[in-house]
Parts: sequence; structure tokens; C-alpha cells
Amino acid sequence: MTNSEMSGSSPFKMRLVHLDLKGAPPKVSYLSEVFPLFHALGANGLLLEYEDMFPYEGHLRLLRAKHAYSPPEIKEILHLAALNELEVIPLVQTFGHMEFVLKHEALAHLREVALFPNTLNPHEAESLALVGAMISQVMELHPGARWLHVGCDEVYYLGEGEASRRWLRQEHNTKARLCLSHMKAVACHVLARHPATTPLVWDDMLRAIPEDQLSASGVPQLVEPVLWDYGADLDIHGKALLMEKYRRCGFLRLWAASAFKGATGASQALTPIEHHLRNNVQWLQVAASGPADMLQGIVLTGWQRYDHFSVLCELLPVGIPSLAVCLQSLLHGGFTEDVKARVENFLGISSLEITDLMSEGAGSFPGSDILALVTHVGLHLRSSVDTLLERDRYVTGWFSPYHRGRKLIHPVMVQHIQPQALSLLARWSTLVQELEAALHRVFYPDAVEEWLEENARPSLQRLQALVQDLREAAGAGPSPSPHSGQDP
Repeated sequence: MTNSEMSGSSPFKMRLVHLDLKGAPPKVSYLSEVFPLFHALGANGLLLEYEDMFPYEGHLRLLRAKHAYSPPEIKEILHLAALNELEVIPLVQTFGHMEFVLKHEALAHLREVALFPNTLNPHEAESLALVGAMISQVMELHPGARWLHVGCDEVYYLGEGEASRRWLRQEHNTKARLCLSHMKAVACHVLARHPATTPLVWDDMLRAIPEDQLSASGVPQLVEPVLWDYGADLDIHGKALLMEKYRRCGFLRLWAASAFKGATGASQALTPIEHHLRNNVQWLQVAASGPADMLQGIVLTGWQRYDHFSVLCELLPVGIPSLAVCLQSLLHGGFTEDVKARVENFLGISSLEITDLMSEGAGSFPGSDILALVTHVGLHLRSSVDTLLERDRYVTGWFSPYHRGRKLIHPVMVQHIQPQALSLLARWSTLVQELEAALHRVFYPDAVEEWLEENARPSLQRLQALVQDLREAAGAGPSPSPHSGQDP
């Protein structure tokens, strides 16, 4: 069955998988393995949020991350997407979430608030020129893109910069108007140079704007809003009302955005599938209750960082079972036993756990080895080290921080503590080395380093320190008594 035949029952003609490349961007070799799976699961598009992984040139070269994709790699990604019938929509932030641009000294003068690199100052002509140059370079490598997502979500501190305060003191000027005028300027810039490309925007800055202002702004004729909500109990009726409001304001088409990972905690390491399944199934209910034929498609977002400066959340391979469950449920109108069996078949998983975090037999899909090892580390590493250090009666009773600091130990206790400490350390060291090798196959060195440093090394270091203290205490000769008075 082709995707077009499969999507007969789905209200979402377009089903886009969002790749958030501002953290742990996968190597192209891994994308070549997962794109066929995305297609098989029912995706027919990709929303590529390049951020600092795009090979910006010239005066924008400073935006590139260390391991940014090269232009040939971008072409290869687009080629692989086309082979797997995945239509690519690039995403360029143009207003909020501009940290990767405005963190640079050379561009800091374009911040809305001098101290914060989130938001672009919309009053500076140079701001629009900067955004225009970014869009031009991205579009040059994406010729013929039917849509370009220009971001515009979470424009924090808008209206708080000096120029904005002055502007807002003038009659009739409001933050809403300021926001709409920049969105309009960006959209006009895109359409003037790429008339066949429709700009998409995240909808959160538009939600509270009164209908008359939204209608009069001219923005509804220029962009298609993407309504996003990643909650497990979203307000279905409220969303239908919001869609009606947007329709009355003149927007012709809308998009929905759910999440398959990266939306349940900034430092989340394992994906809670049930949360994301509920979120996507509720979007199906929104589609059924909102105005007919307005929804162009749905973006399944897979956030990798909450923002440019936050830690990594779940890695892409870890989120794939959730993506499979969500895509198949969107395709078939819900999560039935039949859909569950299909997902298990696609992923090579014998029995899929929706309510608990994934069991450790993790399947045979690309990156399933990473899922298995990350799950094992996430569920057991820290807890096993905590158990030894904080609940073992020999460690807590005879090798406390006081003893460790003074290298004191009853020689018989070395025999009680050392064997299990060494065995635990050996087991975890081997497993973490195996995980490190698996991560290196999919990710660049800086991402591997960051993930291990956040999620594995702290516990290993606590174990290593215990073993080291034991060796030193045991080698310190007969231990003096910990209390100062001499025994009679």
C-alpha cells in the first residue's frame, strides 16, 4: 500500500516528522537508515529545523556549529528524503528562539533586550536584512520548497527593548501590532523572492490577538499558522474554537503540531509513549470537530533541546517507538490492537509497552541498540550506585564519608565492600563503553560526550571514587580507631 492509499482514513493529508537539529544532530548515514522507516510508518514529509547545523556562508559563517552539515550533505539529505517520498519543509527562526544567532558578539546589537539573545529587535532594518540573508541561503539549497517555516514562536521580552518602549508610547501601537508587523515583513520578504513558497508560522503569538487586529494586519493572507499543543489532555473544544477564529480572520489553511518526544521535560532521557499517544489521538479529535478541510497536515515534533542553551532531551533513536505509535495511530484513526501489531512488526519488537517506559528488549530498527542501552542506563545505573552508596549496610556503617575522608576502614569490611563495588563498576563500565560506541555510529563526538557526561559519567565517577577510597584506606595499614580517645 502506498502512503496515499493508507491515508484514506486520516484527516491529515500531510504527516511531517520534525527533526530538531539544534541538539544531537544525526549523521547523514543514520538518516539514510531511518527515512525508509519514517515512510513505511506513514510519514510523507519532514520539517527540518537546521538551526546551527546549516552550512551558512559568507558573513553568516559564524552561525555554523562545529559539525554543521556541508552543502553536499544537505543535498544528500534532500535526495534521501525524495527517494522515500518525504517532502522537505525547512525551518528558519526569524523572531524568537534566535539564540544561535544573537549569542554572537558581532550580532548582539540586534537583540530586542540587550541582555537576552532570544529575540530579534524588529525595529532595526539590519534585523530584517539578517533574517533575509539566512532565508536566502537556506532556500538556495531547497529550490522548489512548497513551504518554508519561519518560526515566530515564544517571542519572549518583545516590547521590552528601548526602541520598542519608545514605539509603544505612540498612539495605537501595541505589542500585538509590533509582532504582526515583523511577521508580515518576513512573510513578504519570502513571497517577493519565492512566490511559490508559502510561509508557515507557529501560532502561539497569534492566539490572544483580537480578531479585528488579526484580520486587518494582512498576515492571514500571507502565512499558514501551525497550531501546536503537546499536552496529553489538550482542550479539544478550545482548539476547535481557535481554528474557527483563525478561519474568520482570513487564514485559509491551518496545520496542527503534536509531539512524539522532547515535550515532557527538558532533561527527559526516556520517552513516555502513552503521553505522546494521547496527545496525537486528541489531535485526531480536534481535526474531527474543527472546520472541515482547513487542516493541511500535522507536524509530529521531536524536540532535542527546549532551547539552544538547555540540555539534551530524548535522543532520536530513543523516540522512534513513540514516533511509530503516533504516526500509525494518526494514519489509522487511533491505537487499536491491529495498529499495535503493525508497530511491533515495523520495529521488530515482540511486545510493545505503551504505559511503562520501553522494556529492554528493544527491537531491530535502526538505532534500537541505542534505545536498549539508554533504557538500561536510565532505569538502573544511578539507582544501582545509589543502592550501594546509600543503602548498603557495610558502606553506610563502616565506610561513611567520615571514614572515607580519613582513609579509615576495618580490614574485614574491605572484603565485604570491595568485590561488589568492583563488579558493579566493571559491569557498568563495559555497558557504557558499548553505548558510547553505538552513539558514535549515529552522532558526532560532541553530542556523544554531552549525553554521557549528563547521563552516565556522574554515577560511574561516584563508583570509581568509592573503589579508589577503598584501595587507599586498605593500603593505609592498620586503621586507627575513628574516635579520639585511646581504648583502655
